[in-house]
Amino acid sequence: MLDSTIANYQGMQQKSNHCQRLIIGPWTHGDFGSAAGEREFGIKASEGFLNGKEDLTNLHIRWFDHWLKGIDSGVEKEAPVQIFVMGINQWRDEQEWPLARTAYTPYYFDSRGHANSLHGDGVLSTEKPVSENGADTFVHDPSNPVPTIGGQTLYRGVATAGPRNQQYLVESREDVLIYTTKPLESAVEVTGPVKVKLWASTDSVQADFTAKLVDVLPDGTAYNLTDGVSRVTFNHGDDENGGSGQPVWVEIDLWATSNVFLPGHAIRVEITSSNHPKIDVNQHKAVQTIHHDQHRPSHILLPIVEAK
Repeated sequence: MLDSTIANYQGMQQKSNHCQRLIIGPWTHGDFGSAAGEREFGIKASEGFLNGKEDLTNLHIRWFDHWLKGIDSGVEKEAPVQIFVMGINQWRDEQEWPLARTAYTPYYFDSRGHANSLHGDGVLSTEKPVSENGADTFVHDPSNPVPTIGGQTLYRGVATAGPRNQQYLVESREDVLIYTTKPLESAVEVTGPVKVKLWASTDSVQADFTAKLVDVLPDGTAYNLTDGVSRVTFNHGDDENGGSGQPVWVEIDLWATSNVFLPGHAIRVEITSSNHPKIDVNQHKAVQTIHHDQHRPSHILLPIVEAK
């Protein structure tokens, strides 16, 4: 699991900044090939020809030769962090994780420019919403959950993991809110931890909120990058968070990614309340509302990295 691997690396770094190496490739669980899902990243992404230099087994041997046998295999001179940047499909050496030059940038949800925002056919931008009461609503029905299409999955089935087009089986549904930037005029690199921060309300006592970061190609193909979920219990009593439908602050951890959104592409966020069977279905049927006004600016926090 990527989040556990990163947490382990960071924890070990705190104990000692020696003998640590973090390598993040464009892979799914247990599959280190050059293709994942419906995307092909090139032969240099595969374990058999890492960055066109060596295979993964040889890298392991060089590592253990140095630290266990004292052989000068060159590993100590190499960068402690190596990441594969999707989009441009290139490996890159870094000195730390997350990257010190990261600019954590909020991209806000809004519905400006859309006549009907009932199902969240909305805007994603760095401009804060100006509305006094902007919101989008959908109905979560546990008998008809949003299907899992790709991602980091472990359930059985043919070709279930990796990046896959979300356009038809996910984004066509009325219970999926969609927020998208304008087509990009220049490339935008997102490398690092990703979080979605929502102001959300429901008519239920408990609700799940899922979020997905998506790379939208000029032809409309929408490839998932990373996703997460948060389960929230709502207090409908008389305290400061009480009252049915009172908005609360929800944070969703999408783990991390590294992707360059190329010119002509768009950055998209999907918000809904299910992702089945990857995530167990919340059995509370509910009307969910995502607020995005000037007082409750729901957004995704993207780790933007400028090119070296």
